[in-house]
Amino acid sequence: MLTDEFDYELPPDRIAQQPAEPRDRARLMVLNRVTGTIEHRVFSEIGDYLGPGDLLVLNDTRVIPARLYGQKAGTGGRVEMLLLEPVDPQTWWALVGGRRVRAGTRLEVAGEPGSEPPVVEAVVRRAGPDGQRLVEFSRPVGDWIIALGHTPLPPYIHDYSGDPERYQTVYARREGSVAAPTAGLHFTPELLLALRDRGIQLAYVTLRIGLDTFKPINVPEITAHPMHSEWAELSAATAHQVNETRLAGGRVVAVGTTAVRTLETAALRAHPDQCETAACAWNTVSSFAGPTDLYITPGHRFRAVDILLTNFHLPRSTLIVLASAFAGLEIIRQAYQTAIREGYRFYSFGDAMLII
Repeated sequence: MLTDEFDYELPPDRIAQQPAEPRDRARLMVLNRVTGTIEHRVFSEIGDYLGPGDLLVLNDTRVIPARLYGQKAGTGGRVEMLLLEPVDPQTWWALVGGRRVRAGTRLEVAGEPGSEPPVVEAVVRRAGPDGQRLVEFSRPVGDWIIALGHTPLPPYIHDYSGDPERYQTVYARREGSVAAPTAGLHFTPELLLALRDRGIQLAYVTLRIGLDTFKPINVPEITAHPMHSEWAELSAATAHQVNETRLAGGRVVAVGTTAVRTLETAALRAHPDQCETAACAWNTVSSFAGPTDLYITPGHRFRAVDILLTNFHLPRSTLIVLASAFAGLEIIRQAYQTAIREGYRFYSFGDAMLII
């Protein structure tokens, strides 16, 4: 399929710069992927579309303060780093902004732009793909990143100076992502408890979100886009919950595209092709921990996910491709045009869509 088919025009004022307060007062579009019908609700009413025995699967990853400021040793030239992926406790792949940051360049990391004295030293070991640099720090990153790092908000959010915790889900606990699983930002503790009291189960997976999740598709055909791997984990306990839910006739509700990719990776690892049906009812998913580069495009057979909760995504992104694979491209197109017309707020701090 052509990448142009997943493009659309979004008025700049539709990009949310502030989150809804409280979290569950965001708007909720409910999209029926069979009929294409749309309902307009408030997120706190999501329980009206779920029932006892359904299972919400949430990504419990936590965003690390991955944006760092500093300078070049000796020259004082300003640099900015965004940590992407660890190689070991002291060595990370990072995006490094600054003039002529080559292999061998020595850096000094401080807590704020222009602050002194530098706190941590680093050296650029080599250049990598897409402008990345392999950076080795003088001390393990985990020892100092909370004190010196800053939460890396997406570049399209340029008017937010509130609490950085607002860019974390209320159930975030496993650090390692450089971006939030934004579909989960709408839940409050009270709403999760209310859903549980209605017989809706909760389960957690982990996928450490990297920038490649949001990387635009810059090739004419979507299948030619390289999907880089991210570390994910679905525990034996969660696998049991998913399998028991499907066996009992409940529905698995993936909260966000990262939960979808984790669940579908786990389903592929369960060898469902050995069953005559879409997936083995007694073994829909298997537990795993490791990298996944699963790229879900139209034509994918969903084995584990029955309902998708997601936000409104950037055009020409793997995220809108995944949503189109789940609901159908034409239905997603119509839903997005309706959302623009009805004043929905888009992207990370924006409103939500429940695809049933």
